[in-house]
Amino acid sequence: MKRRTLDIILSAGGMLLAVVLLVLGGVLQSQADFAKSYTSTQLSAQAITFTPAEGLNGADQEPGGACLVTYAGQTMSTGKQAECYANQYIALHMRESAAGAGYEGATYASLGGVTRELKAKVAEAQTALDDATAAGQPTTDLQARLDELNGELTTASNLRNTMFQGETLRGLLLTVYGFSVFGELAGIAAIAAFLGGVLLFILSILGFLHAARTPREKSFEP
Repeated sequence: MKRRTLDIILSAGGMLLAVVLLVLGGVLQSQADFAKSYTSTQLSAQAITFTPAEGLNGADQEPGGACLVTYAGQTMSTGKQAECYANQYIALHMRESAAGAGYEGATYASLGGVTRELKAKVAEAQTALDDATAAGQPTTDLQARLDELNGELTTASNLRNTMFQGETLRGLLLTVYGFSVFGELAGIAAIAAFLGGVLLFILSILGFLHAARTPREKSFEP
């Protein structure tokens, strides 16, 4: 094969690949821009504002809580902010709510069993109270027990609703954060594709120039 022919073939292939990489880079950059814009638009629409630094009450001292100081007073608009708010602010208040209600470490799922057990106890206490009332027996202690159980059930039910709302919001914010990460990765991949395309384009031009200077009769020698 003639050396000039080989140069032209390789340069043309490189040029084609360069075009493919540049087009791919454009597509990836478009997706990255969409992810960034969509994340910002959707989060800004929620109007979630970070608590000012003076009102954090120690939340910033928790592991990873430094981000709460970084974003203090800002309106949420980025995936990183969503991750911080979900994992530091909401999660902390959920833990505090559970501890304050006497169910430290509880979650929405775990409280399901607690509320079912309390409902069963309330039903038993109500039956015992009704039977005692019907039999004309003293009911003071039974009524006190029923009131106590109803109070525990109300506390557990309210906490479960709080956990449901908190975990739902956390899940939504972390989903947005994950979406933003894919956008960032697409942006990095776009830069790599652009650089690769430009490099191949330059090498292909050099290959064509080399082919133009190579005598037609010169053969390729391995």
